[in-house]
Amino acid sequence: MPDAPRSEKQLLERAGRLAGRTLQMTATDIGLALPGNPGHAKGWIGTIAETFLGATARNLAEPDFQLIGVELKTLPLGKNGLPRESTYVCTVPLVDTDDLTWETSTVKRKLDRVLWLPVEGDPDIPYAERRFGSAFLWSPDVHQESQLREDWEELMDMIILGQLDRIGSSLGNILQIRPKAANAASLGRSWDEDGNPAATLPRGFYLRSSFTAGILSSHLGS
Repeated sequence: MPDAPRSEKQLLERAGRLAGRTLQMTATDIGLALPGNPGHAKGWIGTIAETFLGATARNLAEPDFQLIGVELKTLPLGKNGLPRESTYVCTVPLVDTDDLTWETSTVKRKLDRVLWLPVEGDPDIPYAERRFGSAFLWSPDVHQESQLREDWEELMDMIILGQLDRIGSSLGNILQIRPKAANAASLGRSWDEDGNPAATLPRGFYLRSSFTAGILSSHLGS
Protein backbone atom coordinates (compact mmCIF):
# COMPACT_ATOMS: atom_id res chain seq x y z
CA MET A 1 0.00 0.00 0.00
CA PRO A 2 1.38 3.45 -0.90
CA ASP A 3 2.49 5.78 1.88
CA ALA A 4 -0.06 8.33 3.02
CA PRO A 5 0.17 11.62 1.09
CA ARG A 6 1.73 14.39 3.17
CA SER A 7 0.29 17.38 1.31
CA GLU A 8 -2.67 18.25 -0.88
CA LYS A 9 -0.24 18.76 -3.76
CA GLN A 10 1.08 15.22 -3.37
CA LEU A 11 -2.46 13.85 -3.15
CA LEU A 12 -3.53 15.67 -6.32
CA GLU A 13 -0.46 14.46 -8.19
CA ARG A 14 -1.23 10.89 -7.17
CA ALA A 15 -4.90 11.30 -8.09
CA GLY A 16 -3.82 12.67 -11.46
CA ARG A 17 -2.26 9.29 -12.24
CA LEU A 18 -5.70 7.71 -11.82
CA ALA A 19 -7.35 9.83 -14.53
CA GLY A 20 -8.25 7.71 -17.55
CA ARG A 21 -7.35 4.42 -15.87
CA THR A 22 -9.88 1.59 -15.73
CA LEU A 23 -10.96 -0.14 -12.54
CA GLN A 24 -9.30 -3.34 -13.77
CA MET A 25 -5.95 -1.65 -14.42
CA THR A 26 -5.99 0.04 -11.04
CA ALA A 27 -7.06 -3.05 -9.12
CA THR A 28 -4.33 -5.11 -10.80
CA ASP A 29 -1.66 -2.55 -9.92
CA ILE A 30 -2.51 -2.66 -6.21
CA GLY A 31 -3.07 -6.40 -6.05
CA LEU A 32 -6.83 -6.46 -5.58
CA ALA A 33 -9.30 -8.66 -7.45
CA LEU A 34 -12.42 -7.05 -8.86
CA PRO A 35 -15.67 -8.59 -7.53
CA GLY A 36 -17.34 -11.10 -9.83
CA ASN A 37 -20.75 -9.52 -9.27
CA PRO A 38 -20.63 -5.69 -9.30
CA GLY A 39 -24.14 -5.64 -7.82
CA HIS A 40 -22.64 -7.00 -4.59
CA ALA A 41 -19.67 -4.64 -4.67
CA LYS A 42 -21.04 -1.52 -2.99
CA GLY A 43 -18.11 0.64 -1.97
CA TRP A 44 -15.53 -1.37 -3.92
CA ILE A 45 -14.59 1.52 -6.21
CA GLY A 46 -13.90 3.62 -3.13
CA THR A 47 -11.73 0.84 -1.72
CA ILE A 48 -9.67 0.68 -4.90
CA ALA A 49 -9.20 4.46 -4.94
CA GLU A 50 -8.37 4.65 -1.22
CA THR A 51 -5.72 1.95 -1.56
CA PHE A 52 -4.14 3.49 -4.66
CA LEU A 53 -4.05 6.97 -3.12
CA GLY A 54 -2.80 5.92 0.33
CA ALA A 55 -5.82 6.62 2.54
CA THR A 56 -5.30 5.67 6.18
CA ALA A 57 -8.57 6.23 8.09
CA ARG A 58 -10.26 2.97 7.08
CA ASN A 59 -13.60 2.98 8.94
CA LEU A 60 -12.69 5.61 11.50
CA ALA A 61 -14.86 8.73 11.89
CA GLU A 62 -12.06 10.85 10.42
CA PRO A 63 -11.12 12.12 6.96
CA ASP A 64 -9.62 9.35 4.80
CA PHE A 65 -6.26 11.09 4.50
CA GLN A 66 -5.67 11.75 8.17
CA LEU A 67 -2.34 13.56 7.89
CA ILE A 68 -3.78 16.32 5.72
CA GLY A 69 -7.46 16.27 6.77
CA VAL A 70 -8.90 15.38 3.36
CA GLU A 71 -11.83 13.05 2.72
CA LEU A 72 -12.16 11.00 -0.48
CA LYS A 73 -15.52 10.75 -2.23
CA THR A 74 -15.97 8.88 -5.51
CA LEU A 75 -18.64 10.31 -7.80
CA PRO A 76 -20.19 7.82 -10.27
CA LEU A 77 -21.41 9.69 -13.36
CA GLY A 78 -23.99 8.65 -15.94
CA LYS A 79 -23.96 9.16 -19.70
CA ASN A 80 -25.20 12.71 -19.17
CA GLY A 81 -22.19 13.55 -17.00
CA LEU A 82 -24.33 13.93 -13.86
CA PRO A 83 -24.03 12.00 -10.58
CA ARG A 84 -26.09 8.82 -10.69
CA GLU A 85 -26.69 8.51 -6.96
CA SER A 86 -26.49 10.28 -3.64
CA THR A 87 -23.11 10.31 -1.87
CA TYR A 88 -22.64 8.55 1.45
CA VAL A 89 -21.00 10.77 4.08
CA CYS A 90 -20.94 8.84 7.37
CA THR A 91 -23.00 6.85 9.84
CA VAL A 92 -25.74 8.66 11.77
CA PRO A 93 -25.23 8.58 15.58
CA LEU A 94 -28.41 7.22 17.13
CA VAL A 95 -27.39 7.10 20.81
CA ASP A 96 -25.23 9.31 23.05
CA THR A 97 -26.29 12.35 21.02
CA ASP A 98 -26.95 14.94 23.75
CA ASP A 99 -23.58 16.70 23.52
CA LEU A 100 -23.22 16.61 19.74
CA THR A 101 -22.83 19.91 17.89
CA TRP A 102 -22.34 20.73 14.23
CA GLU A 103 -18.78 21.92 14.92
CA THR A 104 -17.80 18.57 16.45
CA SER A 105 -19.87 16.39 14.10
CA THR A 106 -18.40 13.71 11.87
CA VAL A 107 -20.32 15.20 8.93
CA LYS A 108 -18.45 18.49 9.27
CA ARG A 109 -15.08 16.76 9.73
CA LYS A 110 -15.68 14.67 6.64
CA LEU A 111 -16.87 17.54 4.44
CA ASP A 112 -14.49 20.32 5.48
CA ARG A 113 -12.11 19.27 2.70
CA VAL A 114 -12.99 16.69 0.04
CA LEU A 115 -11.16 15.15 -2.88
CA TRP A 116 -13.92 14.40 -5.39
CA LEU A 117 -13.02 11.58 -7.79
CA PRO A 118 -15.42 11.17 -10.73
CA VAL A 119 -15.74 7.68 -12.19
CA GLU A 120 -17.81 6.27 -15.03
CA GLY A 121 -21.03 4.86 -13.63
CA ASP A 122 -22.99 4.08 -16.79
CA PRO A 123 -24.33 0.51 -16.36
CA ASP A 124 -23.77 -0.09 -20.09
CA ILE A 125 -20.01 0.12 -19.52
CA PRO A 126 -18.60 -3.19 -18.21
CA TYR A 127 -17.57 -2.76 -14.59
CA ALA A 128 -13.91 -3.58 -15.17
CA GLU A 129 -13.67 -1.08 -18.04
CA ARG A 130 -15.09 1.93 -16.21
CA ARG A 131 -12.55 4.74 -15.99
CA PHE A 132 -11.64 7.27 -13.35
CA GLY A 133 -11.88 10.96 -14.23
CA SER A 134 -9.93 13.99 -13.06
CA ALA A 135 -10.08 14.51 -9.30
CA PHE A 136 -10.46 17.92 -7.68
CA LEU A 137 -10.41 19.40 -4.18
CA TRP A 138 -13.41 21.17 -2.68
CA SER A 139 -14.47 22.84 0.55
CA PRO A 140 -18.00 24.13 1.24
CA ASP A 141 -18.40 27.87 0.89
CA VAL A 142 -20.21 29.89 3.56
CA HIS A 143 -23.64 29.33 2.00
CA GLN A 144 -23.10 25.61 1.47
CA GLU A 145 -21.89 25.09 5.03
CA SER A 146 -24.88 27.01 6.34
CA GLN A 147 -27.20 24.70 4.39
CA LEU A 148 -25.38 21.60 5.62
CA ARG A 149 -25.51 22.80 9.19
CA GLU A 150 -29.22 23.63 8.98
CA ASP A 151 -30.05 20.18 7.61
CA TRP A 152 -27.82 18.41 10.14
CA GLU A 153 -29.31 20.28 13.11
CA GLU A 154 -32.90 19.67 11.98
CA LEU A 155 -32.30 15.95 11.46
CA MET A 156 -30.33 15.47 14.67
CA ASP A 157 -33.00 17.30 16.68
CA MET A 158 -35.52 14.73 15.45
CA ILE A 159 -33.21 11.87 16.44
CA ILE A 160 -32.66 13.32 19.92
CA LEU A 161 -36.45 13.62 20.32
CA GLY A 162 -36.87 9.94 19.37
CA GLN A 163 -38.49 10.75 16.03
CA LEU A 164 -36.22 8.60 13.88
CA ASP A 165 -39.16 6.79 12.28
CA ARG A 166 -40.49 10.13 11.04
CA ILE A 167 -37.31 10.87 9.08
CA GLY A 168 -37.79 10.10 5.40
CA SER A 169 -35.42 10.69 2.51
CA SER A 170 -37.44 13.79 1.55
CA LEU A 171 -36.21 15.67 4.63
CA GLY A 172 -33.10 17.84 4.28
CA ASN A 173 -32.40 20.23 1.43
CA ILE A 174 -28.97 18.82 0.59
CA LEU A 175 -28.21 16.40 3.45
CA GLN A 176 -30.57 13.48 3.96
CA ILE A 177 -30.76 10.41 6.19
CA ARG A 178 -31.40 6.96 4.75
CA PRO A 179 -31.20 3.40 6.09
CA LYS A 180 -27.72 1.98 5.60
CA ALA A 181 -28.54 -1.74 5.86
CA ALA A 182 -31.26 -3.82 4.32
CA ASN A 183 -32.08 -6.57 6.80
CA ALA A 184 -32.96 -7.18 10.42
CA ALA A 185 -29.59 -8.82 11.10
CA SER A 186 -28.09 -5.32 11.07
CA LEU A 187 -30.37 -3.80 13.71
CA GLY A 188 -28.79 -1.30 16.09
CA ARG A 189 -29.88 0.73 19.13
CA SER A 190 -31.89 3.94 19.20
CA TRP A 191 -34.61 5.59 21.34
CA ASP A 192 -38.31 6.09 20.77
CA GLU A 193 -40.28 9.28 21.55
CA ASP A 194 -40.94 8.10 25.10
CA GLY A 195 -37.23 7.64 25.77
CA ASN A 196 -37.41 3.86 25.68
CA PRO A 197 -34.70 1.72 23.97
CA ALA A 198 -35.64 0.67 20.43
CA ALA A 199 -34.06 -1.47 17.72
CA THR A 200 -33.66 0.01 14.27
CA LEU A 201 -31.65 -0.26 11.08
CA PRO A 202 -28.44 1.79 11.01
CA ARG A 203 -28.78 5.10 9.20
CA GLY A 204 -26.37 7.09 7.07
CA PHE A 205 -26.01 10.74 6.11
CA TYR A 206 -26.04 11.24 2.33
CA LEU A 207 -25.53 14.25 0.06
CA ARG A 208 -28.24 14.65 -2.54
CA SER A 209 -27.11 14.13 -6.13
CA SER A 210 -28.47 17.57 -7.04
CA PHE A 211 -25.98 19.08 -4.59
CA THR A 212 -22.99 17.10 -5.86
CA ALA A 213 -24.03 17.94 -9.44
CA GLY A 214 -23.73 21.60 -8.49
CA ILE A 215 -20.27 21.02 -7.00
CA LEU A 216 -19.16 19.29 -10.21
CA SER A 217 -20.65 22.02 -12.39
CA SER A 218 -18.90 24.76 -10.40
CA HIS A 219 -15.58 22.93 -10.75
CA LEU A 220 -15.96 22.45 -14.49
CA GLY A 221 -16.94 26.08 -14.91
CA SER A 222 -14.05 27.46 -12.85
